[in-house]
Amino acid sequence: MPSKFQRKSSPATGGGGGVAVGVGGASSVSSTPSNQPRKRVKRCCRNFVTFMCTQVGVGALIVFYAICGAFAFMHIERQFVDETAGHVIELRQDCSQQLWRITEEHNVVDRLRWTEATNAVLQDYQVKIAGVIKHGYVGRSPEQIWSFPAALMFCLSVITMIGYGNMVPRTPWGKGLTVIYATFGIPLYILYFLSMGRVLARSFKFLYRSMHDCTQEHPGLDRLDALEGGVNLPRKKVIVPSTACLWVIFFYVLTGTVMFANWEKWSFLNSFYFCMTSLCKIGFGDFVPGASLTTAADVNAATHKLQEDIGADPEELAQLQSVAADQHSKLAINFVYMLLGMGLVAMCRNLMREEVRMKMREMREDAKLCMEDTRLRFVGCCGNPRDAYESDYY
Repeated sequence: MPSKFQRKSSPATGGGGGVAVGVGGASSVSSTPSNQPRKRVKRCCRNFVTFMCTQVGVGALIVFYAICGAFAFMHIERQFVDETAGHVIELRQDCSQQLWRITEEHNVVDRLRWTEATNAVLQDYQVKIAGVIKHGYVGRSPEQIWSFPAALMFCLSVITMIGYGNMVPRTPWGKGLTVIYATFGIPLYILYFLSMGRVLARSFKFLYRSMHDCTQEHPGLDRLDALEGGVNLPRKKVIVPSTACLWVIFFYVLTGTVMFANWEKWSFLNSFYFCMTSLCKIGFGDFVPGASLTTAADVNAATHKLQEDIGADPEELAQLQSVAADQHSKLAINFVYMLLGMGLVAMCRNLMREEVRMKMREMREDAKLCMEDTRLRFVGCCGNPRDAYESDYY
C-alpha cells in the first residue's frame, strides 16, 4: 500500500510540475510590461556610465562641466555691487578740486610751492588708488569682468589647478561655489589627464613604431625569412625617446604662441611665456586669454555712447559687433588648445616614464655585471685563480 500510495502520488509530481509551471507563470507575470521601463532605465544608466568612463565621455564631461560652471559664476558674480568704483570717482574728484585750489592760491607766482603742493596731493591720491587696487578694483564693472570667455577660463584654471588669479569671486555664494566646483572638478580632471595621456601615448607610440619600421631597410623580409625557417623571431620593442616628446611639446607651444599672439595682440615672447607657464601649471595670471576679448558689455557701452554722443563714429560700433561675433570660435579653439595641451603633457609623462624604467633596468643589469666582474677580479687577485676558473667552468 505505501508503494501504491507513492505511485499514486507520482502524478502529483506532475501536479508539482504544474505548480512549478504556475510559479514560472508567476515569474512571467512578474516580468510584466510595468517592469520593462525600469529595466530599460537601468540599462540606459549602465550604458551611460560605461560611456562616461571612456576617453570621449570624460572629455565631453569636462567640457560640459566647464560650460555649466561658467554660466553659474556669471549669474552669481554679476550680482555683486562694486562700491569701490564710486569711491574711486570721489577720490579723483577730490584730487582735481585740491589741484584747482592750489592753482588758484599759488597761480604762477611761486612755482616751487605750487609744485610741492601738487606733488603732495598726487602722492596721496596714488597711495589711496593703490590701496583700492589691492582690494580687487580693476576699473571694470562685474558685467565686463565676468564675460563668458573670462568665466570659462576661470573654470578651466580651477579644475586644472593652474589658478591664474587675475579674477576671483567676490560674493560669498561665488566663493562657496568655487570650493564645491573644485572638489568635484579636480578629480574629474585627474581622470581626464590619466585617460587622455594613456590614449595619446598609445597612439604616438604606434605612429613612432610605424615610422621606425619604415626607416629600416627590410624589417619585414628578415622576419619572413625567420618564419619560413621555423624560427619565431620576436618583434623588437621600440621605445619612444624623450627627445621626440620634447619636440612634440615644442611644436605645440610654438603653435599656441603664434595663435595667442595674433588673437590676443600679445608679443611672441609674452605668448610663448603664457603657453609655457600654463602647460607647466605655474599660472602667474599676468597673461590670460579671454580677458582682453570684446564682450557684450563693451558693445552695449558703445551703443549707449553712440545714442548720447552725436559725434560718435558708427563704424566703431559695427566693428565691435563683428569682433564680438568672431570671439566664439576663437574661444572654443583656446579652450580646446588648453585641454589638448594637458593631454600632451600627460602623454609625454607616460612615454618618458617608460623610457626611464627601461634605462633603470639597463643600469641595474650593468651594475650587476660590473659587480660580478669586480668579484671575479677580486677572487682572481686574492685567491687561487684556478679555483675561480674551475668554479666558473663547472
